[in-house]
Amino acid sequence: MRFGISFATSGPYSDPRLLADLAREAEDAQWDGCFLWDHIQVRPPETMADPWVALTAIVLATSRIRVGTLVTPLYRRYPWELARETVTLDHLSEGRLVLGVGLGSDLFGEISTFSGPLDDRVRAQMLDEGLAVLTGLWSGESFSFTGVHFQVSSTRFVPVPLQSPRIPIWVAGTWPRRPPFRRAARFEGVVPVKGDLQSSLSAAQVGELVDYVSQYRDSKTVGPFDVVFSAETSESGARARQIVAQYAAAGATWWLENMHPWHRTPAQVRDRIRQGPPR
Repeated sequence: MRFGISFATSGPYSDPRLLADLAREAEDAQWDGCFLWDHIQVRPPETMADPWVALTAIVLATSRIRVGTLVTPLYRRYPWELARETVTLDHLSEGRLVLGVGLGSDLFGEISTFSGPLDDRVRAQMLDEGLAVLTGLWSGESFSFTGVHFQVSSTRFVPVPLQSPRIPIWVAGTWPRRPPFRRAARFEGVVPVKGDLQSSLSAAQVGELVDYVSQYRDSKTVGPFDVVFSAETSESGARARQIVAQYAAAGATWWLENMHPWHRTPAQVRDRIRQGPPR
């Protein structure tokens, strides 16, 4: 089990300098990763930061921890632009980047406010096409693509990512909806959620989805596969370790400590980080 912290980039956490400072403290306190939400808005007119600029600040302030977005909705990103950004950040971080992807939702009105596709099936199609383009461009080989939503004439992107065979991709999904978990089985990890910000999956549910995903991991996708679970613990004491142990036994490989801006002040977050992960 590895341990990370997960930040929204809104409110007091919209300051990239603060996020970089907290990430550096997390590295010093032996956390393994620092991940940011990728949102356009959360609670307008609350202040927001761009996660990719903030990740750059974090990368420059740290040297060991994994970094990435959880998660980037591909329906609102040109995959060729994302390919350039991710490879650049992978090189800058010396191979520490993880890319979390998903359909996105209208929980914060992001789709409806900016005229995005509200149909889940359309966003799922855009996600699959976007991933095909992204991984094709990452290959460094001659690549072209013709889809419903994205088209690429023959081109070749270099440099390739530092990480081999590619930057790890973690796919988000709301359990027990099955399609996102079949999609995740083709990549390097899954980020299971319950569909709201008030509750979490049980350890038993995590075990169920781990068993389900394993059915779709074929010989071409054998290798490390991460199951990334997010929740909150009040401290790193015995009770927290007992809770984490249940999820580890169910198959979770990452525990991410949620640092929701409406639950914890920066001072409380700093205190929790300094306590260290509940190993």
